[in-house]
Amino acid sequence: VMEFSRDELIIMMLYSPGTVSGLREALTQMKAQLAEDEAELRSLADSVLRKLSDMDDETFERLNLYPDF
Repeated sequence: VMEFSRDELIIMMLYSPGTVSGLREALTQMKAQLAEDEAELRSLADSVLRKLSDMDDETFERLNLYPDF
C-alpha cells in the first residue's frame, strides 16, 4: 500500500468525497483555484495525485484516512 505523509493524509481527509476518483477530481479543482504564492499546497496536491494515479477504489477504501495523529 502506498505510503502517505501526515500532510498528504490531512489534505486527503479535507477533500475526499469517499472515492479515489472523486478525490482526484476535487484535488484537481482545488489546484486550479490556487494563487501563484500557494506553491507548497500545489506541490502537496501534485504529490497526492501522483500517488493516487494507479490506485483503485478498493485500495482507496482500505486507507485509514482518519488515523489518530
